Amino acid sequence: MKHDYYHISAEELGQGARVPLLKLGDSGEVFYQMALEMVTEIERKNALGEKTVFICPVGPVGQYPIFVRLVNERQLSLKSCWFINMDEYLTDDGAWIDESDPLSFRGFMNREVYGKIDPELLMPAEQRVFPDPTDLERITTLIEELGGVDIAFGGIGITGHLAFNEPDESLTPDEFAALRTRTLDIHPETRATNCIADMGGSLEDFPRRCVTIGMHEILGARKVRLGVFRDWHRAVVRRAAYGAVTAGFPATLLQNHPDALIYVNANAAQQAY
Repeated sequence: MKHDYYHISAEELGQGARVPLLKLGDSGEVFYQMALEMVTEIERKNALGEKTVFICPVGPVGQYPIFVRLVNERQLSLKSCWFINMDEYLTDDGAWIDESDPLSFRGFMNREVYGKIDPELLMPAEQRVFPDPTDLERITTLIEELGGVDIAFGGIGITGHLAFNEPDESLTPDEFAALRTRTLDIHPETRATNCIADMGGSLEDFPRRCVTIGMHEILGARKVRLGVFRDWHRAVVRRAAYGAVTAGFPATLLQNHPDALIYVNANAAQQAY
C-alpha cells in the first residue's frame, strides 16, 4: 500500500499539516532556531524570577555550540535552569554505559555543553539530570515538583520515536501517550540507523538497551520543538504531520499536542520519493 503523504512536494509541505511545520534553509538555520528558542525562553523566565525547565536531546546536537556561544556572549545565567536529558544507552546489564564511551549522552553534555559554558553562569550539577535506570520514578516526580516542563526539544527517529520511545502497535495512542520513564530494548531499525551515524556500521558492538523518559513527560511539556534535517527525515516528517495517529509511529501523537512545532530544513522538506 502506497501512502500519498510521502509524495507531498517541498512547496506543498505544511499545507494541511496536523503538526505545524516551519520550513527553513540549511541545517544551520534549524539549529540556530532551536538554540535561540532555548535562550529566549531562559531570558523570559529569568526576568520573571522563575525556573526554566527543558527536556534536552543528544540528537540533534547542532544547536548546542550556538547555545553555548549565545549564553557566554550574553552572560546569561543558567542558575535557575533545569536540563532534563531524554535518554542514555545502557549496558547489557542495565547500567549506564560509561561516561567516557563516545556514545554516552552524559559524556557529550558534560564535554560539549556544560564544560564550555562560563562556570559562573552554569547551573548546579543537580540541575543537570539524566533518567536513571535505578530510579525510574525520579524524572516524573521531579517534573511535577518543578511545575512542569517549559519546552521539550528533540528530533524524530527513523521509527518515529521521540527520545527512545520505540513504536508499540499493541498499544492504543492513549496508552502509548501514558508511558513513563523506563528501560527498554532499542529497535533493530534504530540501532542500525544510529550505528551507521555514530560507529561506522559496527552493529554488533552497538548498545541494545536504553533508558528513556516517556511520552507522558514529553507530551506533558507546555511546548514541543523538534528539528529534522536528514535525507530520511523527508518521509518521517510527512508521516508525523499527515499520517494517522498511532503508537506504531510515536511522532504522530504530536498531532494532539496544543503547542508542537517541527523545524524542517530544505533537505528534509524535499519530496520523499
